[in-house]
Amino acid sequence: MNRLKQAYWVFALTVVFLFAPCALSNAQEQGDTTSAETTMAETENDLDLGEIIFGHLGDSYEWHITDIGDTRLAMPLPVIVYSSQSGWHCFLSNRFEEAEEEHGEGADVEGLMIAHGGDHNGKIVEMVNGELKRPLLDISITKNVLSLFINVLLLIVIILGVARWYKGKKPADAAPKGFVGLMEMFIMSVENDIIRPCVGKDYKRYSPYLLTAFFFIFFSNLMGLVPIFPGGANLTGNIAITMVLALMTFFITNFGANKHYWKDILWPDVPTWLKCPVPLMPAIELLSIFTKPFALMVRLFANILAGHSIILSLVCIIFVTAKFGAAVCGSMTLVSVLLSLFMNMLELLVAYIQAYVFTMLSSIFIGMSREEGHEK
Repeated sequence: MNRLKQAYWVFALTVVFLFAPCALSNAQEQGDTTSAETTMAETENDLDLGEIIFGHLGDSYEWHITDIGDTRLAMPLPVIVYSSQSGWHCFLSNRFEEAEEEHGEGADVEGLMIAHGGDHNGKIVEMVNGELKRPLLDISITKNVLSLFINVLLLIVIILGVARWYKGKKPADAAPKGFVGLMEMFIMSVENDIIRPCVGKDYKRYSPYLLTAFFFIFFSNLMGLVPIFPGGANLTGNIAITMVLALMTFFITNFGANKHYWKDILWPDVPTWLKCPVPLMPAIELLSIFTKPFALMVRLFANILAGHSIILSLVCIIFVTAKFGAAVCGSMTLVSVLLSLFMNMLELLVAYIQAYVFTMLSSIFIGMSREEGHEK
Protein backbone atom coordinates (compact mmCIF):
# COMPACT_ATOMS: atom_id res chain seq x y z
CA MET A 1 0.00 0.00 0.00
CA ASN A 2 2.83 2.38 0.86
CA ARG A 3 4.44 1.75 -2.51
CA LEU A 4 1.16 2.51 -4.27
CA LYS A 5 0.90 5.80 -2.40
CA GLN A 6 4.46 6.69 -3.32
CA ALA A 7 3.82 5.87 -6.96
CA TYR A 8 0.65 7.98 -6.87
CA TRP A 9 2.46 11.03 -5.51
CA VAL A 10 5.30 10.63 -8.00
CA PHE A 11 2.75 10.48 -10.84
CA ALA A 12 0.85 13.49 -9.47
CA LEU A 13 4.01 15.60 -9.16
CA THR A 14 5.06 14.61 -12.68
CA VAL A 15 1.71 15.74 -14.06
CA VAL A 16 2.01 19.03 -12.22
CA PHE A 17 5.51 19.66 -13.57
CA LEU A 18 4.49 18.79 -17.12
CA PHE A 19 1.13 20.55 -17.36
CA ALA A 20 1.63 23.55 -15.12
CA PRO A 21 3.94 25.17 -17.70
CA CYS A 22 1.18 24.76 -20.31
CA ALA A 23 -1.30 26.60 -18.09
CA LEU A 24 1.24 29.36 -17.53
CA SER A 25 1.77 29.54 -21.28
CA ASN A 26 -1.96 30.05 -21.93
CA ALA A 27 -2.08 32.78 -19.32
CA GLN A 28 0.96 34.41 -20.82
CA GLU A 29 -0.58 34.49 -24.31
CA GLN A 30 -3.50 36.51 -22.94
CA GLY A 31 -1.07 39.09 -21.51
CA ASP A 32 0.80 41.91 -23.12
CA THR A 33 2.56 40.34 -26.16
CA THR A 34 4.70 43.37 -26.90
CA SER A 35 6.02 43.52 -23.34
CA ALA A 36 6.84 39.81 -23.40
CA GLU A 37 8.76 40.09 -26.67
CA THR A 38 10.73 43.04 -25.33
CA THR A 39 11.63 41.16 -22.14
CA MET A 40 12.75 38.08 -24.10
CA ALA A 41 14.89 40.19 -26.41
CA GLU A 42 16.54 41.89 -23.44
CA THR A 43 17.17 38.50 -21.77
CA GLU A 44 18.68 37.09 -24.96
CA ASN A 45 20.94 40.10 -25.42
CA ASP A 46 22.06 40.22 -21.78
CA LEU A 47 22.79 36.49 -21.53
CA ASP A 48 26.28 35.53 -22.63
CA LEU A 49 26.54 31.76 -22.28
CA GLY A 50 30.18 31.69 -23.26
CA GLU A 51 31.03 34.20 -20.54
CA ILE A 52 29.04 32.20 -17.96
CA ILE A 53 30.69 28.87 -18.78
CA PHE A 54 34.25 30.08 -19.37
CA GLY A 55 33.94 32.52 -16.47
CA HIS A 56 33.45 29.55 -14.16
CA LEU A 57 36.06 27.34 -15.78
CA GLY A 58 38.71 30.04 -15.84
CA ASP A 59 40.57 31.76 -13.04
CA SER A 60 39.84 35.28 -11.79
CA TYR A 61 41.09 37.96 -9.43
CA GLU A 62 37.86 37.85 -7.43
CA TRP A 63 35.51 35.14 -6.18
CA HIS A 64 32.01 35.77 -7.50
CA ILE A 65 29.55 34.28 -4.99
CA THR A 66 26.07 35.28 -6.19
CA ASP A 67 23.86 38.13 -7.39
CA ILE A 68 21.12 39.52 -5.14
CA GLY A 69 18.88 41.57 -7.42
CA ASP A 70 21.12 44.15 -9.02
CA THR A 71 23.77 43.73 -6.33
CA ARG A 72 26.77 41.64 -7.30
CA LEU A 73 28.20 39.77 -4.31
CA ALA A 74 31.88 38.98 -4.87
CA MET A 75 34.95 38.57 -2.67
CA PRO A 76 37.86 40.78 -3.74
CA LEU A 77 41.23 39.07 -3.62
CA PRO A 78 44.75 40.48 -3.12
CA VAL A 79 46.57 41.61 -6.26
CA ILE A 80 50.34 41.22 -5.85
CA VAL A 81 52.25 42.28 -8.95
CA TYR A 82 55.80 43.34 -9.76
CA SER A 83 56.10 45.66 -12.73
CA SER A 84 59.35 46.32 -14.55
CA GLN A 85 58.13 49.91 -14.98
CA SER A 86 56.87 50.81 -11.52
CA GLY A 87 57.94 48.07 -9.08
CA TRP A 88 55.70 46.28 -6.61
CA HIS A 89 51.93 46.78 -6.36
CA CYS A 90 49.64 45.30 -3.70
CA PHE A 91 45.92 46.10 -3.43
CA LEU A 92 42.49 44.43 -3.51
CA SER A 93 41.01 43.52 -6.90
CA ASN A 94 37.80 45.51 -6.32
CA ARG A 95 39.79 48.66 -7.16
CA PHE A 96 39.72 47.58 -10.82
CA GLU A 97 35.91 47.44 -10.75
CA GLU A 98 35.68 50.81 -9.02
CA ALA A 99 38.02 52.38 -11.57
CA GLU A 100 36.03 50.98 -14.51
CA GLU A 101 32.74 52.19 -13.01
CA GLU A 102 34.19 55.70 -12.65
CA HIS A 103 36.27 56.02 -15.83
CA GLY A 104 34.94 53.27 -18.11
CA GLU A 105 36.27 49.96 -19.37
CA GLY A 106 40.05 49.72 -19.50
CA ALA A 107 40.67 52.16 -16.64
CA ASP A 108 43.95 51.54 -14.87
CA VAL A 109 44.88 51.28 -11.20
CA GLU A 110 48.47 52.31 -10.47
CA GLY A 111 49.25 51.74 -14.16
CA LEU A 112 47.70 48.24 -14.16
CA MET A 113 44.42 47.14 -15.74
CA ILE A 114 42.34 44.04 -16.52
CA ALA A 115 42.51 43.08 -20.22
CA HIS A 116 39.18 42.68 -21.98
CA GLY A 117 39.74 40.43 -24.99
CA GLY A 118 42.92 39.54 -26.79
CA ASP A 119 45.62 37.09 -25.75
CA HIS A 120 45.59 38.30 -22.13
CA ASN A 121 41.82 38.36 -21.62
CA GLY A 122 40.95 38.55 -17.93
CA LYS A 123 44.60 38.99 -16.89
CA ILE A 124 46.37 41.98 -15.39
CA VAL A 125 48.32 43.94 -18.00
CA GLU A 126 50.23 47.20 -18.21
CA MET A 127 51.03 49.62 -21.02
CA VAL A 128 54.65 49.26 -22.16
CA ASN A 129 55.78 51.26 -25.20
CA GLY A 130 52.22 51.52 -26.45
CA GLU A 131 51.48 47.80 -26.08
CA LEU A 132 49.58 45.88 -23.43
CA LYS A 133 51.91 43.38 -21.80
CA ARG A 134 51.83 41.15 -18.77
CA PRO A 135 53.78 42.37 -15.70
CA LEU A 136 57.14 40.80 -15.00
CA LEU A 137 55.78 38.90 -11.97
CA ASP A 138 52.16 38.19 -10.98
CA ILE A 139 51.76 36.28 -7.71
CA SER A 140 48.23 37.46 -6.95
CA ILE A 141 45.89 35.37 -4.79
CA THR A 142 43.40 34.37 -7.48
CA LYS A 143 40.24 32.29 -7.10
CA ASN A 144 42.06 29.01 -7.78
CA VAL A 145 44.90 29.92 -5.42
CA LEU A 146 42.45 30.71 -2.61
CA SER A 147 40.58 27.48 -3.35
CA LEU A 148 43.89 25.62 -3.16
CA PHE A 149 44.63 27.13 0.26
CA ILE A 150 41.13 26.32 1.55
CA ASN A 151 41.20 22.74 0.28
CA VAL A 152 44.66 22.07 1.70
CA LEU A 153 43.71 23.59 5.06
CA LEU A 154 40.50 21.55 5.31
CA LEU A 155 42.34 18.39 4.26
CA ILE A 156 45.04 18.96 6.90
CA VAL A 157 42.38 19.49 9.58
CA ILE A 158 40.58 16.29 8.55
CA ILE A 159 43.72 14.12 8.40
CA LEU A 160 45.17 15.45 11.66
CA GLY A 161 41.78 15.00 13.31
CA VAL A 162 41.71 11.37 12.19
CA ALA A 163 45.33 10.83 13.26
CA ARG A 164 44.53 12.24 16.70
CA TRP A 165 42.10 9.38 17.33
CA TYR A 166 44.96 6.85 17.07
CA LYS A 167 47.10 8.68 19.62
CA GLY A 168 47.60 6.39 22.62
CA LYS A 169 45.73 3.50 20.99
CA LYS A 170 47.05 -0.06 20.98
CA PRO A 171 46.72 -2.69 18.20
CA ALA A 172 44.42 -4.73 20.44
CA ASP A 173 41.95 -1.83 20.86
CA ALA A 174 38.64 -1.79 19.02
CA ALA A 175 38.60 -0.50 15.45
CA PRO A 176 37.41 3.08 14.95
CA LYS A 177 33.84 3.82 13.92
CA GLY A 178 32.07 6.64 12.17
CA PHE A 179 34.08 9.13 10.13
CA VAL A 180 37.45 7.88 11.45
CA GLY A 181 36.52 4.34 10.43
CA LEU A 182 35.53 5.59 6.96
CA MET A 183 38.86 7.38 6.53
CA GLU A 184 40.75 4.29 7.70
CA MET A 185 38.91 2.24 5.09
CA PHE A 186 39.89 4.74 2.37
CA ILE A 187 43.53 4.91 3.45
CA MET A 188 43.92 1.14 3.74
CA SER A 189 42.15 0.64 0.41
CA VAL A 190 44.58 2.97 -1.39
CA GLU A 191 47.57 1.51 0.46
CA ASN A 192 46.73 -2.17 -0.04
CA ASP A 193 44.96 -2.13 -3.42
CA ILE A 194 47.01 0.48 -5.30
CA ILE A 195 50.34 1.44 -3.74
CA ARG A 196 51.61 -1.88 -2.38
CA PRO A 197 50.99 -4.06 -5.49
CA CYS A 198 52.06 -1.39 -7.99
CA VAL A 199 55.19 -0.01 -6.32
CA GLY A 200 56.58 -3.20 -4.86
CA LYS A 201 58.64 -4.06 -1.82
CA ASP A 202 59.70 -0.51 -0.83
CA TYR A 203 56.18 0.91 -1.22
CA LYS A 204 56.26 2.53 2.24
CA ARG A 205 58.89 4.96 0.98
CA TYR A 206 56.41 6.41 -1.52
CA SER A 207 53.14 6.00 0.40
CA PRO A 208 53.15 9.53 1.91
CA TYR A 209 53.30 11.20 -1.51
CA LEU A 210 50.83 8.84 -3.20
CA LEU A 211 48.29 9.05 -0.36
CA THR A 212 48.62 12.83 -0.33
CA ALA A 213 48.08 13.01 -4.10
CA PHE A 214 45.02 10.74 -3.90
CA PHE A 215 43.26 12.64 -1.13
CA PHE A 216 44.18 16.06 -2.51
CA ILE A 217 42.73 15.22 -5.94
CA PHE A 218 39.68 13.48 -4.49
CA PHE A 219 38.91 16.28 -2.03
CA SER A 220 39.48 19.01 -4.64
CA ASN A 221 37.19 17.19 -7.08
CA LEU A 222 34.46 16.99 -4.42
CA MET A 223 34.85 20.67 -3.47
CA GLY A 224 34.54 21.59 -7.14
CA LEU A 225 31.05 20.05 -7.18
CA VAL A 226 29.84 22.18 -4.26
CA PRO A 227 28.00 25.09 -5.95
CA ILE A 228 28.50 27.65 -3.15
CA PHE A 229 31.52 29.22 -1.45
CA PRO A 230 34.06 27.82 -0.53
CA GLY A 231 33.36 25.22 -3.21
CA GLY A 232 32.72 25.53 -6.92
CA ALA A 233 36.25 26.39 -8.07
CA ASN A 234 37.58 24.50 -11.08
CA LEU A 235 40.82 23.60 -9.29
CA THR A 236 41.71 20.17 -10.75
CA GLY A 237 40.30 21.36 -14.07
CA ASN A 238 43.14 23.90 -14.18
CA ILE A 239 46.08 22.57 -16.17
CA ALA A 240 48.61 24.38 -13.97
CA ILE A 241 47.49 22.30 -10.96
CA THR A 242 47.55 19.00 -12.84
CA MET A 243 50.94 19.93 -14.35
CA VAL A 244 52.48 20.37 -10.88
CA LEU A 245 51.04 17.03 -9.73
CA ALA A 246 52.39 15.31 -12.85
CA LEU A 247 55.82 16.94 -12.39
CA MET A 248 55.96 15.64 -8.82
CA THR A 249 55.42 12.11 -10.12
CA PHE A 250 57.98 12.75 -12.87
CA PHE A 251 60.71 13.87 -10.43
CA ILE A 252 60.01 11.10 -7.90
CA THR A 253 60.00 8.47 -10.65
CA ASN A 254 63.20 9.49 -12.40
CA PHE A 255 65.32 10.77 -9.51
CA GLY A 256 64.50 7.72 -7.40
CA ALA A 257 65.04 5.21 -10.21
CA ASN A 258 67.64 2.44 -10.02
CA LYS A 259 70.35 1.46 -12.51
CA HIS A 260 68.20 -1.20 -14.19
CA TYR A 261 65.56 1.42 -15.08
CA TRP A 262 68.09 3.65 -16.83
CA LYS A 263 69.75 0.66 -18.48
CA ASP A 264 66.39 -0.35 -19.99
CA ILE A 265 65.98 3.18 -21.34
CA LEU A 266 69.47 3.88 -22.66
CA TRP A 267 70.37 0.33 -23.75
CA PRO A 268 67.21 -1.84 -23.85
CA ASP A 269 67.24 -5.59 -24.47
CA VAL A 270 66.37 -5.44 -28.16
CA PRO A 271 68.28 -6.42 -31.33
CA THR A 272 71.44 -4.34 -31.73
CA TRP A 273 70.35 -2.84 -35.06
CA LEU A 274 67.45 -1.10 -33.23
CA LYS A 275 69.85 0.80 -30.97
CA CYS A 276 73.08 1.07 -32.92
CA PRO A 277 74.19 2.89 -35.07
CA VAL A 278 70.77 4.67 -35.07
CA PRO A 279 69.49 4.82 -31.45
CA LEU A 280 65.87 4.21 -32.40
CA MET A 281 64.69 2.39 -29.28
CA PRO A 282 66.66 4.56 -26.79
CA ALA A 283 65.06 7.65 -28.40
CA ILE A 284 61.58 6.14 -28.02
CA GLU A 285 62.28 5.16 -24.40
CA LEU A 286 63.59 8.64 -23.60
CA LEU A 287 60.47 10.16 -25.13
CA SER A 288 58.30 7.91 -22.95
CA ILE A 289 59.84 9.51 -19.86
CA PHE A 290 58.01 12.73 -20.77
CA THR A 291 54.85 11.28 -22.31
CA LYS A 292 53.92 9.48 -19.07
CA PRO A 293 53.60 12.62 -16.90
CA PHE A 294 52.02 14.44 -19.86
CA ALA A 295 49.30 11.76 -19.96
CA LEU A 296 48.77 12.15 -16.20
CA MET A 297 48.43 15.91 -16.57
CA VAL A 298 46.01 15.90 -19.51
CA ARG A 299 43.86 12.99 -18.28
CA LEU A 300 42.96 14.64 -14.98
CA PHE A 301 42.61 18.12 -16.47
CA ALA A 302 40.40 17.05 -19.39
CA ASN A 303 38.05 14.83 -17.38
CA ILE A 304 37.34 17.39 -14.67
CA LEU A 305 37.06 20.25 -17.17
CA ALA A 306 34.61 18.24 -19.28
CA GLY A 307 32.45 17.40 -16.27
CA HIS A 308 32.16 21.05 -15.19
CA SER A 309 31.44 22.15 -18.77
CA ILE A 310 28.62 19.61 -19.21
CA ILE A 311 26.93 20.53 -15.91
CA LEU A 312 27.09 24.27 -16.71
CA SER A 313 25.76 23.66 -20.22
CA LEU A 314 22.81 21.69 -18.83
CA VAL A 315 21.98 24.49 -16.40
CA CYS A 316 22.17 27.06 -19.20
CA ILE A 317 19.43 25.18 -21.10
CA ILE A 318 16.94 26.88 -18.76
CA PHE A 319 18.00 30.35 -19.89
CA VAL A 320 18.43 29.44 -23.56
CA THR A 321 14.83 28.15 -23.80
CA ALA A 322 13.34 31.11 -21.88
CA LYS A 323 12.56 32.90 -25.16
CA PHE A 324 10.38 30.02 -26.41
CA GLY A 325 7.65 30.54 -23.84
CA ALA A 326 6.70 29.13 -20.46
CA ALA A 327 5.60 25.72 -21.75
CA VAL A 328 8.89 24.92 -23.48
CA CYS A 329 10.98 26.60 -20.82
CA GLY A 330 9.17 24.79 -17.99
CA SER A 331 9.50 21.41 -19.65
CA MET A 332 13.18 21.95 -20.47
CA THR A 333 13.77 23.21 -16.93
CA LEU A 334 12.56 19.86 -15.61
CA VAL A 335 14.82 18.04 -18.10
CA SER A 336 17.75 20.32 -17.20
CA VAL A 337 17.32 19.76 -13.46
CA LEU A 338 17.05 15.96 -13.83
CA LEU A 339 20.08 15.73 -16.15
CA SER A 340 22.08 18.07 -13.91
CA LEU A 341 21.31 15.90 -10.89
CA PHE A 342 22.34 12.82 -12.85
CA MET A 343 25.58 14.47 -13.98
CA ASN A 344 26.37 15.57 -10.43
CA MET A 345 25.90 12.00 -9.21
CA LEU A 346 28.12 10.80 -12.05
CA GLU A 347 30.74 13.42 -11.21
CA LEU A 348 30.87 12.08 -7.65
CA LEU A 349 31.98 8.78 -9.15
CA VAL A 350 34.36 10.54 -11.55
CA ALA A 351 35.89 12.45 -8.60
CA TYR A 352 36.92 9.15 -7.03
CA ILE A 353 37.89 7.45 -10.30
CA GLN A 354 40.22 10.26 -11.38
CA ALA A 355 41.98 10.30 -8.00
CA TYR A 356 42.23 6.49 -8.18
CA VAL A 357 43.60 6.49 -11.75
CA PHE A 358 46.17 9.23 -11.07
CA THR A 359 47.43 7.41 -7.96
CA MET A 360 47.45 4.04 -9.70
CA LEU A 361 49.40 5.29 -12.75
CA SER A 362 51.84 7.19 -10.54
CA SER A 363 52.35 4.00 -8.50
CA ILE A 364 52.94 1.97 -11.66
CA PHE A 365 55.49 4.48 -13.02
CA ILE A 366 57.32 4.54 -9.69
CA GLY A 367 57.19 0.74 -9.47
CA MET A 368 58.66 0.42 -12.97
CA SER A 369 61.56 2.66 -11.95
CA ARG A 370 62.27 0.41 -8.94
CA GLU A 371 62.17 -2.94 -10.74
CA GLU A 372 65.21 -5.17 -10.45
CA GLY A 373 66.70 -6.98 -13.43
CA HIS A 374 65.61 -10.56 -14.11
CA GLU A 375 68.29 -13.20 -14.12
CA LYS A 376 68.59 -15.19 -17.32
